[in-house]
Amino acid sequence: MDLTDIPDDVREPNEEPPDFTDWDTPEEVLKGGPTRERLLGVILQLRTPTKVAGIAAQANCDTETARDYLEWFTSMGMTREIPGRPVRYERNESYLRWRRIERIREQYSDSEIVEELKETMAQLEEYRARFDTSSPDDVSLVDESGESSVEELWEAVSEWKTLEQRAELLDAARQNGHPSSGGARVDA
Repeated sequence: MDLTDIPDDVREPNEEPPDFTDWDTPEEVLKGGPTRERLLGVILQLRTPTKVAGIAAQANCDTETARDYLEWFTSMGMTREIPGRPVRYERNESYLRWRRIERIREQYSDSEIVEELKETMAQLEEYRARFDTSSPDDVSLVDESGESSVEELWEAVSEWKTLEQRAELLDAARQNGHPSSGGARVDA
């Protein structure tokens, strides 16, 4: 049997071929992935408590599907339900922080965490010396506009804040110890 032969009963001789223009384009089929992942993507970007309908619209799914997943995400600790009319949801920052710390512990050894923390602390000290202050919140972009542009200063302050967050996560991972070390604390 030749595998390229089309059996006679596949299509009636007078039958019209399918109209491929009514089908979703490959880009639409592949857009966004499964509903759960689209909803998770929306939740991770939420900045304020949001109604289910708003989350469903952003995830391109129906409200009931979004409601079911949001209840599941809440039971897992990923979101918080804000009771009321209408019920709203927000991402659980504590859960996300815990997940980041766990990922650091999974990906890096105790000594790698300490080394990264030392490098991050050195970078933070450079920013403190550059701006002659201990916090990026104390930097005024208007007052500092002598040698650098406002955009350059804003970028430096943003990186400084990111480094502070990284140091805080690394320090939390260090204090709790890596599971392979039995949870022992590692000194920097």
